Amino acid sequence: MNTSLRASRIGLACGALLAAVALTACGAASSGSGGDGAATSPASSSGTAGSGGPSSTAASAAGGAASSTPAAPATAASTSTMTLPSGGPVPIGFAATSVTFVSPEEAFVLGTAPCAKAPCTSILRTLDRGASWRGLPAPVVPLAAQPAVVAGPAVWGIRFANPWDGFVFGNGLWETTDGGERWTSAVSPAGPIESLEVIDGQVLAVTGTCSPNFGCDGQTGTLMRRPLAGGAWTVVSRVSGRGAIATQARVAAVLDGDDVIVTANGGISTVTHAGPCSTAGIAAPDSLAVTGPTGLALLCGGDGAAGSVDKTVFVSDDLGAHWSVAGSPARGGDPEEISAGSASQLVVAAASGASMLYYSADGGAQWSTAYYEGDGGLGFNDLGFTTPADGVVVYGPALSDSNAESRPGWLLLTSNGGASWHPVPF
Repeated sequence: MNTSLRASRIGLACGALLAAVALTACGAASSGSGGDGAATSPASSSGTAGSGGPSSTAASAAGGAASSTPAAPATAASTSTMTLPSGGPVPIGFAATSVTFVSPEEAFVLGTAPCAKAPCTSILRTLDRGASWRGLPAPVVPLAAQPAVVAGPAVWGIRFANPWDGFVFGNGLWETTDGGERWTSAVSPAGPIESLEVIDGQVLAVTGTCSPNFGCDGQTGTLMRRPLAGGAWTVVSRVSGRGAIATQARVAAVLDGDDVIVTANGGISTVTHAGPCSTAGIAAPDSLAVTGPTGLALLCGGDGAAGSVDKTVFVSDDLGAHWSVAGSPARGGDPEEISAGSASQLVVAAASGASMLYYSADGGAQWSTAYYEGDGGLGFNDLGFTTPADGVVVYGPALSDSNAESRPGWLLLTSNGGASWHPVPF
């Protein structure tokens, strides 16, 4: 898998919006226009679903992993006086880059589509878990891979705290407080934003010194926070390596080299624990997931050759103070992300000669292939869970404005904790 593609998947989120009076040239039509614009579902060549793992009936987690954080309470102004933008048609040829769920049913997707006048950045919203979609305004800036290959403003991720308050980020930061009907440029922490999450009334962001040639791996960045309601950015901690923030159950965690930084109050205070990868003689940590109020799962990778990499998953039930080996997914593909609906059901995304989602129903001891595409390694972005059963990931995310590479940009959903996945049409 090429370096720039791997770097583009660090901490992204999706579903951006434009200013109310003017949509992007190929985004949705004005919010009053009709038509859902649903397309035919893309054909899937998914592999055999993972064994075990019946659908979980547990209640929704109080936080949410990666790209699919459940809704936080709406602001006081929004509870009784605001209505969601009605939206317009879905742009033809829309391909997703990033996704964020605010409930099991409501999601925002950031992406792009071929258009006559750049920028072509577009945002979609669903209120029924992908059964229908509406186009929304998006910030008037181009979509780009992370790290951006453009010198000026660009976007590659989206996050919403609730149906009203959301952010689109990349080389810059844009904010909405009315469900995406209007977007304004917000004060951004210095440097490109690799990852952004909203938890416990705080906005957490990792900024880095990424470059088009070398990506963000091994670079030094900064974990910062600001109140969701607004205010100045405060430094939480310096971080190095991959900077994707994992969240769930009111816990946020981020890798700092071999260490793990954990916060249970939105970054106001943190605890740092040593990670298990280097101690076990494995090359490097690749991705981190929060599995519950006290649980973490860490994916380590090393000894790679010819599109295959040793992968080892470690788990902790005390937020990183102690670790134990859980098991190893298949060697195929470079490790990209790990996420979990619960401590028992884990999913790992990997890509190289192909793109795979590996699934474990027993806390990482045994693994099977839940999704497979023999695509040369287009990979995934924003793997995450809204409830123990309901998860999402972007397959083959679009990397450039207008999707000149014709990447699929599909949205894959699971309703059984990651045991099987299916594409949904836009």
